[in-house]
Amino acid sequence: MCTMNPGAYVIRSIRADEWPAAKELRLAALRDPVASLAFLDTYEEAVARPDSFWQERAAGACEGADRAQQVIAEGPDGSWVGTLTVLVEEPGAVDWAGFPVERKQGHLVAVFVRPEERGSGLTEVLFDAGLEWAWARGVERVRLFVHEENGRAQRFYRRVGFVPSGVVVPLGGASELEFVIERP
Repeated sequence: MCTMNPGAYVIRSIRADEWPAAKELRLAALRDPVASLAFLDTYEEAVARPDSFWQERAAGACEGADRAQQVIAEGPDGSWVGTLTVLVEEPGAVDWAGFPVERKQGHLVAVFVRPEERGSGLTEVLFDAGLEWAWARGVERVRLFVHEENGRAQRFYRRVGFVPSGVVVPLGGASELEFVIERP
């Protein structure tokens, strides 16, 4: 495994006009061998979506948006090598699984780092940026969901401070486990 040179990457929020690059990175994520464990979407569904879908998605999570933020890692050559998105969930809303949201919280989704960059420390840097953005919006905690069989992801989430909350969501014959980190 290589050691990441922090100066070699730019960690930043996407811009609305970068939707083609956001689309390409999402499609790459959905082609990953563990995509079925990591994403509630398929490559076939995503590739069939019109450009307007990708434009709206990027605009809703770009620099300056305050309900969601897509953070990317840009390599020295300008290519996007990793991403995650943080959503802000407000008390009184209903979450993706149909449960009521009880307090203001962040929800980390769509975590992906290209295979050749894994193990470099890049995912930790992306998580730091995503958490920093969420804390600045006054969330009390940040959560994420991970497939019960995705042990690699679970180990990483524990290493960066997330812990299982005990919430389990049945989904398609398996279960998604909620992991949380409280505001420092």
